[in-house]
Amino acid sequence: MKRAHEAFLKAGQHAFMDRRKKKRNFRALWNIRINAGARQHGVSYSRLIADLKRRNIALDRKILATLAAEHPKVFERVVRG
Repeated sequence: MKRAHEAFLKAGQHAFMDRRKKKRNFRALWNIRINAGARQHGVSYSRLIADLKRRNIALDRKILATLAAEHPKVFERVVRG
């Protein structure tokens, strides 16, 4: 009974930590997709993000990654400005 309770508590700890890791993993994936799309247009990831901030374009990384992967023409217009 004690081991089952300990396993239950440990599972809760892992679930808590993995909910945080999931957010990290998705952000890393989005950054990779944005970088790949930006490099196709001759721009680095960091320059693209800095340029978007300078132009006050408020697209988050999730949206940018979706555009890069699924809508390359729209992403190109965002990159070219």
